[in-house]
Amino acid sequence: MSSRGIFLRISGQEIWLHESIFSSFLIVAILSIAAIMISRKIKNADIHEAPHGILHLVEIAVEGINTLTVQVMGEHNLGFAPFMFTLAVYLLFANLSGLVGLVPPTSDYNVTLAMALITFALIHIFSLRTKGLLGYLKQYAEPMAFLTPINILGEIANPISLSFRLFGNVLSGALIMGLVYQAIAQLSQFLIPVIAWPLHGYFDIFSGILQTFIFIMLSMTYINSSMADPEEMEERKAKKLAK
Repeated sequence: MSSRGIFLRISGQEIWLHESIFSSFLIVAILSIAAIMISRKIKNADIHEAPHGILHLVEIAVEGINTLTVQVMGEHNLGFAPFMFTLAVYLLFANLSGLVGLVPPTSDYNVTLAMALITFALIHIFSLRTKGLLGYLKQYAEPMAFLTPINILGEIANPISLSFRLFGNVLSGALIMGLVYQAIAQLSQFLIPVIAWPLHGYFDIFSGILQTFIFIMLSMTYINSSMADPEEMEERKAKKLAK
């Protein structure tokens, strides 16, 4: 692996992968294998015994994301919890992957933009499903029709700000740590545990966990705010039945 990426030769063709893409594939593969193994443990677990070990940690994580989803989006939107949990686990491992020498996928804007576009798609899909076509289009003309262009620009700005926030924080942390290691190399390798390791605690661990939480919270907030209230949804169902 070079500083720019890795080269794979398949059937005589050379394929180039950026380091962040390679890291992303590796993280997805590891998480997929872990999910399969945990799923088997859950199926073989005794329902009469309290979970322990990895199953206990998974139970805490699932209960935590369920509680957070209910608090932010309401109990009627608990169905979003599995998606939010999957997104949170991937982002957490991606943000922390720099600790094991990988290039964090989230330091590549292509990755963070893809994550933001998923949220962006969900915002408009569920807004259209819950409000109907007329209600979906009407929201862009509120509170006054001449504000429609501004409202549209605001919607377009959401995925941009969401992706840049995550990308900027992870990339800046990686750059700072790179500069720190270069500075330490000019002085003494013995200073690494004293200077570099505590900084990893902030720029990688604390910042990585914080940015994951912020991304998930904003995704929940954006999706929930774009959807119709349960009362509105019931009124639409009643009108359909009346017809």
